[in-house]
Amino acid sequence: MAQVELNVDIREKSGKGVARKLRAAGKLPAVVYGKGFEPTTIVVDPKELEIAVSGEAGLNTLITLKGVAALDGKVVILKDASVHPIRRNMISADLYAINLKEKSTFLVPINIVGTAVGQTEGGSLQLVRNELEVLCLPTEVPQAIDIDVTALEIGDTIHIEEVVVPGGIELVHDVNFTVITLSIIKEEVEEVDEDELEAAEGAEETEDGSDAEGDEAAAE
Repeated sequence: MAQVELNVDIREKSGKGVARKLRAAGKLPAVVYGKGFEPTTIVVDPKELEIAVSGEAGLNTLITLKGVAALDGKVVILKDASVHPIRRNMISADLYAINLKEKSTFLVPINIVGTAVGQTEGGSLQLVRNELEVLCLPTEVPQAIDIDVTALEIGDTIHIEEVVVPGGIELVHDVNFTVITLSIIKEEVEEVDEDELEAAEGAEETEDGSDAEGDEAAAE
């Protein structure tokens, strides 16, 4: 698991006004919290935090805090972050303190391995879940969960209980849900409005009837 360091400062005051001033000064308001840990408001450099979680481990990157005696050496992960609706930069962050010797749950992305047999026959591979929840030690979180799909044929599915993970890692689930499916690609069929179809059929019947009556009159 990737580990990085992040310098932080204590934030003595809180509130929307304080947060706006900090962001205007190029700082990011954040909070550190966790099990048996008193929530602490802090300030970080937004660019440093973005760089810290920009690697392959993403949000599961282990971040060691530096700069404040009370938090020095504390290991956290970026649990949540609010982003600006237009600029898409972070405007606040929640850092969750974890115990490296205690198992926790993490969301890990799925990595598809290979090309399924059914895909070469015209099938479409559908990834139903992009991430899977795992239970393991923070230092053992995989960067991704590899799932080999090469043997899949059209109509096959892979369920959570069929996914293989490294030793020491447990997949968290209550039901045996679907992770991947391989189905045939259906051709798009133009839908016809039933009312329009009935009207058209009625017009044809009327037209046929009129022609028949005209023919009989001509015959007489």
